[in-house]
Amino acid sequence: MTVNPQEQTFQSESLDYHQFPKPGKLEIRATKPMSTARDLARAYSPGVAHACTEICDDESQARQYTAKGNLVAVVSNGTAVLGLGNIGAQASKPVMEGKAVLFKKFAGIDCFDIEVDEDDPERLAELVAKLEPTFGAINLEDIKAPDCFLVERLCQEKMNIPVFHDDQHGTAIVVAAAASNALRLVEKKIEDIRIVALGAGAAGIACLKMLMTMGARQANITLCDSKGIVSTSRPDLTPEKAEFAQKTSQTAFAEAIKDADLFLGLSGPGLLSPEMVKQMAAQPIIFALANPDPEILPETALEAAPDALIATGRSDYFNQVNNVLCFPFIFRGAMDAGATEINDEMKLACALAIAAMARGTTSAEVGAVYQGEKLTFGPRYLIPKPFDPQLLPSVSAAVAQAAMDSGVATRTLDIDDYRNKLEERVYRTSFFMRPAFQAARSVKRRIVFAEGEDERVLRAAQLVVEDIGDQPILIGRPNVVQRKIEMAGLSIAAGRDFELVNPQLDKRFHEYWSTYHEIMRRRGVPPDLAKAIMRTNTTAIAAVMVRRQEADSMICGTFGQYLWHLNYVRQVLAQDGLRPIGALSLLIFDGGPLFIADTQVHTDPTVSQVKATVLAAARHVRRFGIEPKIALCSDSQFGNLNSVSGQLMRNVLEQLDAEGHEFQYEGEMNTDTALDPGLRERLLPNSRLKGRANTLIYPNTVGAGAARNLLKAVVSGLEVGPILMGMGNRAHVVTPAITTRGLLNIAALAGTAVASYG
Repeated sequence: MTVNPQEQTFQSESLDYHQFPKPGKLEIRATKPMSTARDLARAYSPGVAHACTEICDDESQARQYTAKGNLVAVVSNGTAVLGLGNIGAQASKPVMEGKAVLFKKFAGIDCFDIEVDEDDPERLAELVAKLEPTFGAINLEDIKAPDCFLVERLCQEKMNIPVFHDDQHGTAIVVAAAASNALRLVEKKIEDIRIVALGAGAAGIACLKMLMTMGARQANITLCDSKGIVSTSRPDLTPEKAEFAQKTSQTAFAEAIKDADLFLGLSGPGLLSPEMVKQMAAQPIIFALANPDPEILPETALEAAPDALIATGRSDYFNQVNNVLCFPFIFRGAMDAGATEINDEMKLACALAIAAMARGTTSAEVGAVYQGEKLTFGPRYLIPKPFDPQLLPSVSAAVAQAAMDSGVATRTLDIDDYRNKLEERVYRTSFFMRPAFQAARSVKRRIVFAEGEDERVLRAAQLVVEDIGDQPILIGRPNVVQRKIEMAGLSIAAGRDFELVNPQLDKRFHEYWSTYHEIMRRRGVPPDLAKAIMRTNTTAIAAVMVRRQEADSMICGTFGQYLWHLNYVRQVLAQDGLRPIGALSLLIFDGGPLFIADTQVHTDPTVSQVKATVLAAARHVRRFGIEPKIALCSDSQFGNLNSVSGQLMRNVLEQLDAEGHEFQYEGEMNTDTALDPGLRERLLPNSRLKGRANTLIYPNTVGAGAARNLLKAVVSGLEVGPILMGMGNRAHVVTPAITTRGLLNIAALAGTAVASYG
């Protein structure tokens, strides 16, 4: 047999992925320090006894003192591994490890994979039930039907934690979400449609039950298996199949499909023919979910019925029914609410939340992963993509609310606060930016984006409209802006949601170039050059708009060099005491925030310029609700070198001391000394700076920029900024590396509380 070279290459890459740099996809890491004898004493003997005693007195305290509350077991016996069949427990381990890393990636849930060499369902259920002291929930996986039904039922009866067979319910929930949106598009009610299902395994049965939970009528459902229609006349039915048996004289699947509104396939390849599709109702909904080869390929189905709405289980087609849309988030919500089970109300809430996600605006993060795809709600976008970061806060919060409403939650959550905390997991800037967003929402602002044709800017404008409530101003050519809005699947429209300034045809052109010429006429800019700049230079146009009070603030810099943009900002807006002082970047890590300045403005600053940067940085750090602890960084340590940077920072320190300031500052010192209080105490006992510095001021942009870039690239520091200080928030210059979320953060800061923050 000829082996496809591309498939052979992928196989080799996959094996290397699983083997290197260390075998497998999981490891265990300590979450507490283990560097001293005292750490060891607290982690194990004798300190661990205190935690044991607390749990012995009250078993619920296990969630406080152990990892149980965030720990899931993925359990399988390998009897029905997707696409591979009964390969046994050992061979199923790579799949279960993969499931575990998806839990961690998408919902931050820790997970152990447990492969059990046990084919007897009752014995398997007994073994799983004994795991309850270790885990907060159980995910059953790849267990053959009908054994899976029995295993899940027995575990649920014996255990007081959520037990969820994902092959059944995960698929069912995503199918229900896709069906909800498909029916919305074809304007049909679920209680009226005829459903024909081919495949009576665990997933097929669960999908039908989920559709019934949504309102489908059992009398309108025809279930088929490999022997044909499941009818009451057949003597060989399992209890699960018998529940859907219909009294009918028809026996063949081909007879049942006629006039069906929805086909649900969880069977095998090529079992739905084009002729059958033609016999279905108008605008048929076809969910051909057999993997890897569906019951019918989408292109074949569309040839037979161009108005069909189609979903498959494959990632290389639109509308992939993927369980990862469900299981991480339903477990997250269930566990955080302390749910004792995952009931129908929680499954329905999960399905409806997933469906609502597809009808909303697709996030920039998803757009970046799926470039080239039009991710707008419609026949080819019935369900969201797995990498949409909003799935975690939206779906998990809906599930937690349903758990509380249905009475299975053991903890009461403030859902708004819970959703905010989940958003902080997804967007690490959320916590620090919340005060800025609250301030932005309290006033109406006019923010002009100079590069309105950039997709990141367009997505940010959409978020400004939705999250802040402002109507931004974009500079760009209308045809280009509209085309990019459509390509990105955005819902904003010029005139309704944002003002569009056409740099080529704006009626204010004469006023703009005249304003610019008036400013620059004594600096070598004649009228013709002023006109040319106002036709082509969107940064200059934005600055003039702010100068003329047609906008409160401007944002530019998504392409090109920072100082090029800053030049035009300085030309037009440096007046009335406004002048660029420095660029401040906020870097966010798991250990907390760190501010760095000046990363962009003054290449080799003077003493007065560094001092101004320190004072401005202190104001902005407080703007984030953080008390500044500022370190003046240098190659010198507290006077031990007479280097250029050492003398500069010592002079800055003297001027700050002479003026007297309330915030903490110290210098000059190395970066590690600023961040290591113990080292600093050895070098300069009783330093005025207490604890770890949170703001680093460097003697030039080379040092500050290098620190910023290293922290971003090597330790994945997430940046807010750069924030241009000294311009009263009337102008901000970003960098080409800025993301959509970064632009939104800058927009929240721009034009807000000008007098206070400078």
